[in-house]
Parts: sequence; structure tokens; C-alpha cells
Amino acid sequence: MAELGIGIGWRPEIAEAVEALPGLDWVEVVAENICADHLPDSLTRLRERGVTVVPHGVSLGLGGADRPDPARLAALGEKAVALGAPLVTEHIAFVRAGGPLTASPLLEAGHLLPVPRTRDALDVLCENVRIAQDALPVPLALENIAALIAWPGEELTEGQFLAELVERTGVRLLIDVANLHTNRVNRGEDPAKALSELPVEAIAYVHVAGGVERDGVWHDTHAHPVPRPVLDVLADLASRVSPPGVLLERDDDFPPAEELEEELEVIRETVIREAIIRETVAREAVGASTEVPVGTAHRHGALSSAPAPRRAPLLIGAGARVSGGPMPSPVATTPAPAPAPDEGARQRVGLAQAALLSALVAGTPAPEGFDSRRLGVQSRALAAKRAGVVAKVAPELPEILGKGFRPAFLAYARTRPMTGGYRRDALDFAEHLLLADRPEDPAARRRLTEWWQDRSGSRPPGRAARLARAARHALVRR
Repeated sequence: MAELGIGIGWRPEIAEAVEALPGLDWVEVVAENICADHLPDSLTRLRERGVTVVPHGVSLGLGGADRPDPARLAALGEKAVALGAPLVTEHIAFVRAGGPLTASPLLEAGHLLPVPRTRDALDVLCENVRIAQDALPVPLALENIAALIAWPGEELTEGQFLAELVERTGVRLLIDVANLHTNRVNRGEDPAKALSELPVEAIAYVHVAGGVERDGVWHDTHAHPVPRPVLDVLADLASRVSPPGVLLERDDDFPPAEELEEELEVIRETVIREAIIRETVAREAVGASTEVPVGTAHRHGALSSAPAPRRAPLLIGAGARVSGGPMPSPVATTPAPAPAPDEGARQRVGLAQAALLSALVAGTPAPEGFDSRRLGVQSRALAAKRAGVVAKVAPELPEILGKGFRPAFLAYARTRPMTGGYRRDALDFAEHLLLADRPEDPAARRRLTEWWQDRSGSRPPGRAARLARAARHALVRR
């Protein structure tokens, strides 16, 4: 696996700042936000400078009960080829549930939800991963996710689950240390224990991100500075292995470019400091000199009693590694064979995921064994994210509705799950308001009607549409 160095998540809002970062090695782009045949100019310029670009998918749902959608896999592969990427990444999560497998309405979460750490779920995930690996033109790495909720009756720890996944599929891992911290706060899971159980040689790269704690719940916002506890988890990981790459994620509330550069510098220093310590310990173990070679700390900008001089390169790759040894070997290309799950396992996983997602987005009762308070927190978080994304993909809606947009959308989302993408969600929300003769201001209602007609190509919904939609929502709530 290629050494990447230290990079940052590319987002359109900070594209100019990212291009100006000195010594940048690589960036990661959300795959669903780009088109293979029309890449953003900023990414093209970065590639021309030799900056590696890795597509990061969020919609495959490899942890779901259904087999991966061939069209989604093909699209992800096309983007990897267009970007000349050395690998693609996705998540160990499910993002939709229901449908023919469970004879229930198909529901979209609009977010990454945790997979139960059970044998059934692991069997399903492993087969889905093998299908994805066969379809993709480059290697695949999978990310551990943050979770507000825990499944009852889990059979494996996170580290055990990931270790067996790697053993059975040969997939690489994208370890998000911020997500390990999130799960410590929200689920009482020890990041050190998870890291000790992981096959660290399978790590492709590492994510670092910020969040915030509210009422005892950690929210992985990607909109706050990276806190010390997350850096501590990064240091723990770096004390065990030299990660081929580390990436800073920031998705919202973007700070000035100087602050992004400072965060990257702190991340780089954290990794290099641990590498120097690891090298020193290794020397002691073989009875060699315990002194760090002269100039090492200065050369790599490691932390010291005096501030290190600022340097442009941020990489921790081949030119800046201090571990003294080879990088971790690739995962075996011939993983242990395992039988494919029977359809009964897929159906059991599908029914459990559909029940959970229905409780989160359609207002049905909480499945047995779940913490209803935490489900409420997760449900509100999903609705808030939907509101935020809809406001971005359809900025005319908050403009037309003003301050009334957010409360109206949250009330709408409480019992009306997303059954398509966010653009479909925006149209459904507008239709819902028009069916209820809202907004009350005639001028705003006229503008909303024109917006809806322009995008749906239909006349405003009449009584027949009202009755059909009401029947559909009643079916979803059963």
C-alpha cells in the first residue's frame, strides 16, 4: 500500500485554502460529491501538482443486509480511475433498510448507522466486501464509524469484529481515531483495547476529526477543532505502528486556512513524536544506544523544549519516516475462505436493521433492548442532518421559508422517512407544505409552487396525490 503522508479532506468550501497549504501530500474527496467525467478544477490542479486524491464513499452501505448495488460500485470505480487513485474507501455501516428482502418499505437513513457485531452481520458484511473488491479497479479500505447507539446482544468487540473481517476478506482498514473516542464516550468502549485487537498491519490510513460533547453524548461533528483526547488516541495508534497516511476531516464551520495548517502541523508532530519514541524503545530492547540520532528531532520537526522551526512539508511518508524499519506488509492476498451467508442470515440482519431504522426515521416503537433515550438523540441527529443537507442541495427552500424552514422541516422529518436521495427529499418536503396550503404567506407559497413545478415537471399536487401520499405514509408507520 502506498505511503500517503498527511492530508486533508477536500471540500468545495475550502478548495482554495487546501490548494494553498504548503507541502500537501494528498486529499480525500467524498465520492458522491463529484462526477467522474467532470472533476472540479481544484482537484485537477492538485493532481497536476502530484497531490494524490482518494475517493471516500458514503452510500454503498456494505454493512446492510442487501448485496451491494452494482451501479453504485461501478460509479465508485469510475471515480477512482478518473482520479488515478491508489485505493478507494467506504464505511462499515448500513445506510438503508427494508425493501423486498424484508417485505417492508425501503428506508434511507441519510447517515452511517452501526452494524451489529454479530456473527450473522459479519457473514453478510464479508460477502458484501468480497463482491465490492471484485467489482472495484483498486484496493478497498473500510472505516470504523462513530455511533450514538449500541446494539443489544453483540457477540464481538469492535477490535475482534474488524480483525476477523480483515482475516476473511483481506480488506484494508481506515481507522478513524475520532470515532474510537466517540465510542468511548457514547458506548463506554476503550480505544486502547480496540487498537490492541486490531491487525495494525492492515491500516491503509487514519482519520482525525473534531467533535463536541453535549449532555454526556459525543457528537462527531467534523465542525470543531481536533480535541486533545482524539490526539491522544492518535498517539496511541502511532506508538504501535507507522500509519501510511493521516488525514484531517473538516466538513462544516470551516476555520481560516491558518488554523487548518496549524492542526495539520499538530497531527504531524504527534505522529513523528511517537515514531521517535518507538524507535528509541526498539533500540533499548536490542541493547543499542538509547540516544536519538543527532538532528533527527530537528529534521522532522518533532516536539521539543523549544518550538520547532516552521517547515513547509507536512508529509510523514518515505522522506520523513523515523521508525527505522519497513512499513507494515500488505494484508495477505489469499484470505481465509469462508462460506457465504445463507439467505436466512441476510433476512435476520435485514429485519433487525429495518426495525431500528424505522424507529429512528418513521416514529415506530423502539426495538427491544435498545436505549430509547439514545434512540431519541440519534433520531434528532438524523433529522437535523437531513435539514442541513437539504438546505445545501436546495438553498432556495430556506430562502423562501426564512426562519420557518428548519422547524417546518424537522416537523416533517419526524414521521416522514427519506426514501430517496436528498434532492428527492427536498421535493417531497416542498410538496408536503403545498398539500397543507403552506407557507401561509401567499407570495412565499407562490414562489414555493414555482420552485416545485420547475424541478418536478408536474402540476401542484391535488386531492388524488394527497390521498396516495397519506396512504403511503400510513403503510410506512405500521
